Amino acid sequence: MSRFFDFIENNFVSISSFDKIQWMDIVEILLIAVFVYQFMLWIRNTRAYSLLKGILIVVLFIFIAYFLQMNTILWLVYNAGGYAITAVLIIFQPELRKALEELGHKKIVSSIIPFDSSKNENEGRYSDRTVNEIVRATFEMAEVKTGALIVIEEETVLNEFIRTGIALDSLISSQLLINIFEHNTPLHDGAVIVRGDRIIAATCYLPLSDNLSLNKNLGTRHRAGVGISEVSDSLTIIVSEETGRVSVARNGKLQVGLTKEELKDVLVEEQNKNNQEKQKHKSKLKLWKGLVKNEKKHD
Repeated sequence: MSRFFDFIENNFVSISSFDKIQWMDIVEILLIAVFVYQFMLWIRNTRAYSLLKGILIVVLFIFIAYFLQMNTILWLVYNAGGYAITAVLIIFQPELRKALEELGHKKIVSSIIPFDSSKNENEGRYSDRTVNEIVRATFEMAEVKTGALIVIEEETVLNEFIRTGIALDSLISSQLLINIFEHNTPLHDGAVIVRGDRIIAATCYLPLSDNLSLNKNLGTRHRAGVGISEVSDSLTIIVSEETGRVSVARNGKLQVGLTKEELKDVLVEEQNKNNQEKQKHKSKLKLWKGLVKNEKKHD
C-alpha cells in the first residue's frame, strides 16, 4: 500500500504539467476511458455494483485521510489493504469470470486475425425449415401453456452445457420439440440445445442470471434463458408455463411477448447475420493465408 500512496503523491504533483503530454498519453487516456465505460456497463446490473459504490466511498475516505495526515487510519489501511483486495477477488470471483468471458465474446482478436473454426462449415447454420419448425413448436406449446427453453447455438460452442444434459443429436422437428417439453416426460425439465438443424441435447442445465434489472416476477426458466445469453452469443426462446407468453433472450437482454411473425423475424435476422459473418470470416481467412504464403515465399 506504500506504493499506492507514493503513486498518489507523485502523480498528483505532476498532473498539472500538461505541456509534457504526448500523443501516447492521449491514447492511454482514451483506452482507460473505454475500459472504465465498458466496466460500468457490465457492473451496473450486478450485485458487485453495490460493492463498487462502497469501495469508492472508502477510497475517497483514504484520500481525505492522506491529505489530512490521519496517520492511525493510514496505518490501518496500509496493513489491511492487501487482505481486503484478496477478499474482494475471492467473493466476486463469479462476476470477474463473467467479465472475462464477455471480453472474450467481443471478438477483438478474431476480427484482426481470423482463426479456423472448430465447427464444420455448415454445422452451425440452420435452414428455413428449422426456423419454421421452431416457430410452429413454440406457439403450439404457448397455446397450451407448456413451458419450454430452446437454446440456439451460434459462434460460441456450448459443449460445457451440453454435457449436463442427455445427448440426442436428432433432426429438429416441431413434433419432437413438443414431445420433449410435454409434462411428465423424462426430458421436459431443463433446456434443449440446438446446433444447426439438429437437437444436440435435452434437459441441459443453464446458468441463472443475477441481473438486478430483470422483472422480479420472472421465474427460473427466464433467468436461465438470460443467463446463457450473458455467457455466450446464443439465442434462447422461452415459453412461459404460467402465461404462455413467448420471450427471446440474447446478449443478456430479454424480449417479452413476441408474436409468431416477430419470432420468425428474429430467427431469420440471426440466420442472415450468421451467414454474412461466416462469409466475412472466410474472406479474411483466405486473405490471411495468402499473406502468410507470400511471407514464406519471400523467406
